[in-house]
Amino acid sequence: MFIAILTYLRPLEEIDALLPEHVRFLEQHYASGLFVASGRQVPRTGGVIIISGHDRVQAQAVLEQDPFARAGATAYELIEFTPAKMRPGFEAFL
Repeated sequence: MFIAILTYLRPLEEIDALLPEHVRFLEQHYASGLFVASGRQVPRTGGVIIISGHDRVQAQAVLEQDPFARAGATAYELIEFTPAKMRPGFEAFL
């Protein structure tokens, strides 16, 4: 499982202009089962995506297709972790 930390590199006006494409990107990967959760950071300096699976190369390749990344509007930090404790039902996302 991975946590992708997005940091905006461009002004919010540019981020907002890319947002509809970014949302379509998110929806595509929710439909495939790869993405578990996502949202904006508070304050709005970037975002977070929780990604299922154990393949770092695949996760990185998917993130590179994000319209934010293709436009050079965000930087990504990809953190891999193995959940040791979790709420019942969460194992379905592993």
